[in-house]
Amino acid sequence: MNKTARSVEGASGTFHIADVYPSVDGGRFPVKRIAGEPVEVWADIYRDGDDVIAAALVWRHEGDDEWRRAPMMLHSDDRWGGSFTPDRPGRYSYAIEAWTDEFASWRQRFGQRRNTGSDLALDAIEGAGMLTKAQAAGPAAAAVIIRQCELYLQTGEASALLAPELREAMADSQFRSDLTRSRLFPLTADRPRARFGAWYQMVPRSQGKVPGEHATFNDCIARLPDIADMGFDVVDLAPIHPIGALHRKGRNNAMTEQDSDPGSPDAIGSADGGHDAVHPQLGTLEDFRAFVAACRAHGMEVALDLAVQCSPDHPWLTLHPQWFRRRPDGSIREGGHPPRRCDDIVNPDFASDDATALWHALRDIVLFWVDQGVRIFRIDDPHTKPLPFWEWLIGEVQRHDADVLFLAEAFVRPKLMKALAKLGFTQSCSYFTWRTQRSELEQYLGELISYPERDFFRPNFFVNTPDILPFHLQSGEPWMFKSRLALAATLSSSYGLYSGFELVEHAPIPGREEYLVSEKYEIKVRDWNSPDNIKPYVATLNRIRRDNSALQQTSNLRFVGIDDSNVIGFVKESVDRTNVVVAAIALSRDAHEFWLPLGDVEDGNGDARRPVTAVENLVTGERHQLEWGGIRLRIDPERDPALLFRCVA
Repeated sequence: MNKTARSVEGASGTFHIADVYPSVDGGRFPVKRIAGEPVEVWADIYRDGDDVIAAALVWRHEGDDEWRRAPMMLHSDDRWGGSFTPDRPGRYSYAIEAWTDEFASWRQRFGQRRNTGSDLALDAIEGAGMLTKAQAAGPAAAAVIIRQCELYLQTGEASALLAPELREAMADSQFRSDLTRSRLFPLTADRPRARFGAWYQMVPRSQGKVPGEHATFNDCIARLPDIADMGFDVVDLAPIHPIGALHRKGRNNAMTEQDSDPGSPDAIGSADGGHDAVHPQLGTLEDFRAFVAACRAHGMEVALDLAVQCSPDHPWLTLHPQWFRRRPDGSIREGGHPPRRCDDIVNPDFASDDATALWHALRDIVLFWVDQGVRIFRIDDPHTKPLPFWEWLIGEVQRHDADVLFLAEAFVRPKLMKALAKLGFTQSCSYFTWRTQRSELEQYLGELISYPERDFFRPNFFVNTPDILPFHLQSGEPWMFKSRLALAATLSSSYGLYSGFELVEHAPIPGREEYLVSEKYEIKVRDWNSPDNIKPYVATLNRIRRDNSALQQTSNLRFVGIDDSNVIGFVKESVDRTNVVVAAIALSRDAHEFWLPLGDVEDGNGDARRPVTAVENLVTGERHQLEWGGIRLRIDPERDPALLFRCVA
């Protein structure tokens, strides 16, 4: 059977395939989904006249030769729907095919003429002739077509042509002269970690126990049980590479260093190597691989920070001087963002005549660390590099290994952040760090879970970072740390914290959102069990996240109207709709009493959905029956600023 499809442009207007969902910028960028989960596809499909239309969804992994297909069904008003399931991580293409079902159209006309009492002899001959031209889709269909054709020839009864089984056999067995295919739409199917995970960010050299002494990877391995006990999934390492000596920064970003100052990990490269080397005081590559294996043994994986910048001592400046732009006096412009001075950093020139070699070198660095066992990369300031470079690099790496994920660490203009997500970054840092009021949170989450953002932008809510100590944490109030943690961990399926948050570290540089004693510029040894830490609270939240699939996604979220503007309430449902969690979180220190309305909340999937009748506290296990469609609650933030419940139908 000839099923060669024409493009929409070449269809002479026979079929119109429009308003295809999901798609990002009309198919310019890939939709993001998780491998193993169904992808629903919708489109408006129509043509002139009253003939019966048939449609199918076709898709394939970029490594496959054959297209797979599934029927699409008409719902209403020319809106058609279908679904497919990407069975493994990787890049896919999908399209919609439409054609005229000529036999079904004949049946429709035959029925209409029969109702008018017309002579149907010629109509029946026309239908039988269509059977003789059919090219059966398989042996079963062929048997039905032959049997019904012979029955008509023997009896002359048109009923033989109207059998339901013949309609089904002919649906895939007739020539499709006007078969039309839409444009191809790209989709990236990622592994589940792309959507769900708790990140713990740390500076490796500060994981030791002796003040002022540089830690090793073995010291980092010794810390893993503590991190795993808190329930984290990803251990994110600040740059682990050799640090340059020229213009090395001192404590608190001082322009001059003392002899003992280790420098900033962001000043990558020295005589000991560049981006493909480890700092000699941390250990060797073999030691790093042992750390990766130890993380895996604890059920965690490693994310590695990648900063596309160099110290003035980086080997590239000698080996590839053409990759750096010189000023009139022969010097190289320093990196960083004014007014902050970063003369310990220089940036490669992506506009150099040898930019292609630079691109390939950076790709090879990522693949080098993939070979060492890294499958997640946190990219520092990607917005300062050309967007086409990231689209190319992410594509190159994921074609090599589809399990590799990329986080865009970019706190920049919204449209630029979204552009980075569209062109391939798996996850994105977000403005959550600065959203504190209920109206701000509801507006921001409303934006992230709406279309089309939800199809390409996966937020990762960091409560703090090595560079950012938000003003709302600087008072050091434990309830505020807990509230921000609960918001991040429940509103977003991916969230992160920078080490020290669990110890309620909060000393700022006066008037700035930066840590006063920053381990970006010194080795900082901590007592990880210091009094007043909130590690048990972190562990409880991460346990609840793992036990409730509703908290393992971000998009199925809706806010609940609470008559206290300092309490935010919301309901989240799992992808399969079988787990429903409701949360109420305090945004101020005072105790709050309020009514939580849940009368329209349902639990279950499809026909099994039922109104919620009770909620179960996910911390205490206490169950409360709903009365009058809701429940009256009290939050004491000094004790716990968050109430989390599982809904029971």
